[in-house]
Amino acid sequence: MSHEKLIKAIDTLKNNSAWRDAFIQKMIELEKQIAAPDFDPRDGITGPIVDALFSEDAVIRKGIASGLQFEFLYRSKITRDFMMSEPAIPDHVWEPQTSRLLVKLAKGAKVVVIGGAYFGDHALLVAREAAKSGGVVHAFEPDHGQREMLVRNMKLNNIMNIVPRSEGLWDNNSDHIVLVGHDSVAHPQATDAPDESTFKTVTIDSYLESAGASQLNLIMVDIEGAEERALMGAKSYLAKPVGESPNIVFEVHRHYVNWDNGLENTDLIRFLKRFGYVAYAVRDFNSNYDLANKPIELIPAKDAYVEGPPHGFNMVAVKDPSIFAQADFKICSGVSPKLLRHKDPKLHHPTDGL
Repeated sequence: MSHEKLIKAIDTLKNNSAWRDAFIQKMIELEKQIAAPDFDPRDGITGPIVDALFSEDAVIRKGIASGLQFEFLYRSKITRDFMMSEPAIPDHVWEPQTSRLLVKLAKGAKVVVIGGAYFGDHALLVAREAAKSGGVVHAFEPDHGQREMLVRNMKLNNIMNIVPRSEGLWDNNSDHIVLVGHDSVAHPQATDAPDESTFKTVTIDSYLESAGASQLNLIMVDIEGAEERALMGAKSYLAKPVGESPNIVFEVHRHYVNWDNGLENTDLIRFLKRFGYVAYAVRDFNSNYDLANKPIELIPAKDAYVEGPPHGFNMVAVKDPSIFAQADFKICSGVSPKLLRHKDPKLHHPTDGL
């Protein structure tokens, strides 16, 4: 087949959403047939093929089981795996266990801060739960295109308790930041040459003071290496006693965090310990994967298996670990936070299997 004919065939699928969706289902079936240890069909075969069926500037809409609808630009693994979800209408957009954890922690929350809100994949779920107690979500997303999608999704779902912000969460209010990299994996970097592509920094402490917030119940930061600096900007809230200090969900990645001496001895975890926090790694897929009937598995920082190639995962830090003493949670040890279908099940699958 000529290259031109292949492009024409792909364009035909692109322009017919029903055919495209049927083709995606066939790719999901193929993944099951060719699954093998140490080989991920999604990254190696099916994912790149599905990527060819979408344009980066096209706005796509897809819903989840709760009724929330999301519009987004197809620009990342997040959007690819959402489009390749099984079931076709999943209960989350990205990271099943982190999504469930955030909703649980948002129960009763009055003030939530999210850094790296993207198009609202987590923020909308959190906002809907926080709205039940009159809570407000302050959602920081410096990427203009993704922030626009967040605003569209707020309107689409009639969610009025999100405050979208363009600043970057940091440890001071005086820097200018530029995003380096592509879309969801772009990391913030300070620059001495501010222009139209840069954005201002702000601390959580100063922002909430100016917003007139008297409390902070939950922080979620997924900002590609700037998590520690963002949390350093929230010291006045982190220092509050149990019951008044925020619970924190944050990402760590080997590209930005040195855990050679153990996860519990990283600068970020040691920083949180000084305020009385206990940190756990969250066992989760960096994907869309159905784990609705599984408990949320957490690993104490000192007990997490973090060997292997550079990778990242989410963590949760709380001052009252008793909140995890319920059936929805399971404390584990000696396993990896990184759930991977194609890796050793003893390390990379839920403890009771997939």
